[in-house]
Amino acid sequence: MNPGFFGLEIAVRGLYTAQRNLDVINHNVNNINTPGYSRQIANQSASRPVALFNGTGMLGTGSDVTGINRIRDEYLDFKYWSENTTYGEWECKRALMADLEATFNEPSNSGFSTMLDEFFNSLQELAKDPGSEAVRALVKERGITLAKYFNNMATHMEELQVDLNHQINTKVNRINSLGSQIQQLNKQIYRSELDGNVANDLRDQRTLLIDELSKLVNVDVHEVVAGKLPNGKEDKRMLITINGKPFVDHYDLTKLAVKQRADKLNPDEDVVNLYEVMWEDGNSIQIRGGELKGLLDVRDGNEGENGSPLYKGIPFYIKKLNQFVRVFAQAFNEGIIGGVDMEGHADGIGADNSTEIRFFTMLGTGNLPMSSSDFISNPDCYNELTAKNFCVSSDIINDISKIATSDTPDQIGNIENINKLIKMRNNTHMFTEGAPEDFMKSIVSTLGIDSQQAVRMSANQNAMIRQVENQRLSESGVSMDEEMANMVKHQQAYNAAAIMINTMSEIYDILINRVGL
Repeated sequence: MNPGFFGLEIAVRGLYTAQRNLDVINHNVNNINTPGYSRQIANQSASRPVALFNGTGMLGTGSDVTGINRIRDEYLDFKYWSENTTYGEWECKRALMADLEATFNEPSNSGFSTMLDEFFNSLQELAKDPGSEAVRALVKERGITLAKYFNNMATHMEELQVDLNHQINTKVNRINSLGSQIQQLNKQIYRSELDGNVANDLRDQRTLLIDELSKLVNVDVHEVVAGKLPNGKEDKRMLITINGKPFVDHYDLTKLAVKQRADKLNPDEDVVNLYEVMWEDGNSIQIRGGELKGLLDVRDGNEGENGSPLYKGIPFYIKKLNQFVRVFAQAFNEGIIGGVDMEGHADGIGADNSTEIRFFTMLGTGNLPMSSSDFISNPDCYNELTAKNFCVSSDIINDISKIATSDTPDQIGNIENINKLIKMRNNTHMFTEGAPEDFMKSIVSTLGIDSQQAVRMSANQNAMIRQVENQRLSESGVSMDEEMANMVKHQQAYNAAAIMINTMSEIYDILINRVGL
């Protein structure tokens, strides 16, 4: 420092310091609405003093801005990422379970209970007039409507499973894209901070990307100290892991990938070519959180090895529908209820004296209803019956006189057999849960409970996320009132420094130009 202009240089330092503080405030105000932006402050300190030659002390030399820091609480970031992972999973499940509830559409005028009531009501009408072709046609149509209800339910669930499969692929691609962006930011941040500076805005961008990533998949984020930089500061490197394996390791990125399954995980409940999520190098991975976990659970959720559902997803409910049509068709056709062989439709006699006719069969070649004889010729016919291929037999469709009402040939007014079929409506031994309607009610109730759980968990996690977000905003967010107050403070400091420069200029003018005249 030039001792001849000592006072002027101190004033100039004050001018620069105030200007730098105002620049930082200006940057904060401009980014008040920027997502993920952290408030920045200038670190101001007294500059190095000068020792006086006569030993009277140290003379101050003004102030310096030693750095610009972002105000950020790392603990709140880690807490946000942890809670965001759980929120992403349950928010995804909440939306998907609502879709499943809409599929069952219960209670309603077009749901299962209505379809079942209409079918058995038509049987009761036939019992009143077994010779009426109009009523027989009604029974056939109501049977077809009941079968199509299950066909449509199964088809809709399969379509939803396909949609979820595509979403899983999209989520994996997005996760990889975020990882790639974080990898590039790591390079920029590391190079920018080699000289001791802090890349505040780049770090904000990286944090915002990690916020999004944490909602998609369970991640653990660390800044690992790898040594010392030339300036003596710690050499920190970003490490993001999934289940302990590095996803982003400083400059390196190990991507996730999807691979189509060679076989169905659940043959009767899954569509073909579903994706398995794994590491790009072929190693397996278990997703434990985030939206990706929610999608996988709903797409694949079924019973585990011990018989208890890992999560009751689409395969679980398809399996329940398959179980219903198998038990119901066997009971109605054969009279087998609760393991007891009673009398069913096949034991009755039609108006044309036909017998051994199954009312319900399955879709066969060309997606056409199978005949009773073709259906029963397969020993595993009822095991192969599903909600998707459930139908009324071609015998009944082609000839309504084959609907069995009697238990004795040549007695058109005999209604013994159809009365037995009508009683199945309320037979509590047909299913473990009770009558047919009880079984379906148990499915809908289970779905409702799962949906309520997803709604509650999502709401709870959302509240926690909002709380942490508010804490982050109170710590890192830009307050316009605070920035305006700081702006006035540093503006006054700037004005004072400018006045001091003018004062020192006058002093030097007198000293140089007027002394001795």
